[in-house]
Amino acid sequence: MISVDNLSKSFGASVLFQNVSFKINRRERVGLVGRNGHGKTTLFRILSGQEEGDSGNIAIPKNYRIGYVKQEIGFTGKTVLEEGIKGLLEDAASHYWKVEKILAGLGFSEEDLKRSPKDLSGGFQVRLNLTKELLSEPDLLLLDEPTNYLDITSIRWIKRFLSQWPREVFIITHDRTFMDSIVTHVLGIHRKKIRKITGNTEKYYRQIALEEEIYEKTRINEDKHRREIEEFVTRFRAKARLAGLVQSRVKTLSKLTRREKLEKFKSLGFLFRSKPFNGKILSRINGLSFGYDASHQLLSDLNLTIGPKDRICVIGRNGAGKTTFLKLLGGVLTPDNGQIDFHPEVAYGYFEQTNVKTLEDEKTIEEEILYTSPDIDRQVARNICGAMMFEGDSALKKISVLSGGEKSRVMLGKLLCKPINLLLLDEPSNHFDMESCDAMLLAIDQFDGAVIMVTHNEMFLHAIAERLIVFKNDGVSIFEGDYQQFLDVEGWGEDVETDLSVKKETNSEKPAKISKKEIRRLRSAIISERGKVLKSQETRIDELEKIIDANENYLQELNGKMQSATEKNDGRLISNLSQKIHQCQIDIDRDFEEFEVLSVSVETKRSAFDRKLLELDEMEC
Repeated sequence: MISVDNLSKSFGASVLFQNVSFKINRRERVGLVGRNGHGKTTLFRILSGQEEGDSGNIAIPKNYRIGYVKQEIGFTGKTVLEEGIKGLLEDAASHYWKVEKILAGLGFSEEDLKRSPKDLSGGFQVRLNLTKELLSEPDLLLLDEPTNYLDITSIRWIKRFLSQWPREVFIITHDRTFMDSIVTHVLGIHRKKIRKITGNTEKYYRQIALEEEIYEKTRINEDKHRREIEEFVTRFRAKARLAGLVQSRVKTLSKLTRREKLEKFKSLGFLFRSKPFNGKILSRINGLSFGYDASHQLLSDLNLTIGPKDRICVIGRNGAGKTTFLKLLGGVLTPDNGQIDFHPEVAYGYFEQTNVKTLEDEKTIEEEILYTSPDIDRQVARNICGAMMFEGDSALKKISVLSGGEKSRVMLGKLLCKPINLLLLDEPSNHFDMESCDAMLLAIDQFDGAVIMVTHNEMFLHAIAERLIVFKNDGVSIFEGDYQQFLDVEGWGEDVETDLSVKKETNSEKPAKISKKEIRRLRSAIISERGKVLKSQETRIDELEKIIDANENYLQELNGKMQSATEKNDGRLISNLSQKIHQCQIDIDRDFEEFEVLSVSVETKRSAFDRKLLELDEMEC
């Protein structure tokens, strides 16, 4: 268990988090969320001892080991297998099968195990570091965006592996589906504070949104109440007979604290420009074949027709040919055989991570976007910069000082400069935080054209895919259906045992699978129970909303009568009305407090029921 107490960290005038405290308890799997630049990776570096906080304490038990996957490469083993073996604990030094199993799960072939680790690509070198960290079996495993270098089958493998991890896990990832399938708790950095909840990201963000909505309503109500008191004091200060009432309100005013208006966070907010298309077919692909050498064909005799509203996702292992296929569509590569015919009215936009290399270091963000298209003027360029979260002087930053995520946003901004009807996207969610991924999903959903996207993000696949191009078993095929249908019909053939404590037994009994009929019965029972548990509280919340609304109208009516009585100088009526106004305000405050407590209770209980339903859905899959 790790205990963090009053930890603070800032860089210059920029405060990341201040006086935060939390614990990671035994066997908890915690997801760390927060916007890019809010301190997630910095917190990991502090916990791993690579950085120090400005103040605060971190209590770590004696002999408690923290594992943090290194991005730096420093291999000394002659082969991948030899390097992986170095991760084994001393008492398990001969358990080579553990090394082979994890390497296989992370996408290494038998041939790869004999290669020099220095000959691997950067992504596979990071996977080898991940393998060594998993084999060392630390008490706390810190994982910072582990899916960035993994393909979809490896992501699904490590998802199952981490779900069975017998100790603690602390993970950062932009892939919400991946995180929710693993974690028991979510810890979020929000407005320089840290909050930890039991449950998944949906519950966390729903709770944050609810609390901020309540905060804002309370702030507005308090400001209104303060203005009413100030108006009363100003209006009746000179009235001797009302001196007592005025003084009472002055004391009340001095006790009221002023809530600051919540800072509005910058978020990606954009739409792709659509170009009208009147044809029935955007493109025909006939007999498409391509290989970088004669011995290895990535594509062979592929045929595909692309419609004007298609949503096609390209899936498969890394190196199978997904990005190559997109480059062929984008005209970056030329087919060996076959042809790709586009309708004359097709205008496509192509987003690829490696395209950031085309950005010129000495140009500013504004200049990169401004010079993308001749019909873009400076104001339009500035508007696009703002949509990509480069507002004001931030648009004048040089490309050379930008992070990988910021450069991706510049490339996305350049894509918005021209109207298109075919959108080609290669891993668009890499380097984006969860909020930016949500904005990307919304923009794709609202795009009035065809989309062909390479992604390993299963949230994107479930949300977007209506057809699939599947690279699997050294071949490529078209699946006419969405991603869930693909998992039901074909799947990835996942049967790898992930428990490190024992080697896989061939004759072990498999747990009985619950029938779909039983799952439907359980789902119906949960929904019924949810209705019974929540109905009375939801009814009371509706009642409170009506009561509060009626009392606020009554308060407004009383204030009008007070003004009339004041004009008539009717002291007795003024005194009577003041008591009613005071009581009415007390009633409103009391009812609003009950409303707040009930709302949080309902959301918490609803999230628990939603979690049960999600578990049933996963069992059905």
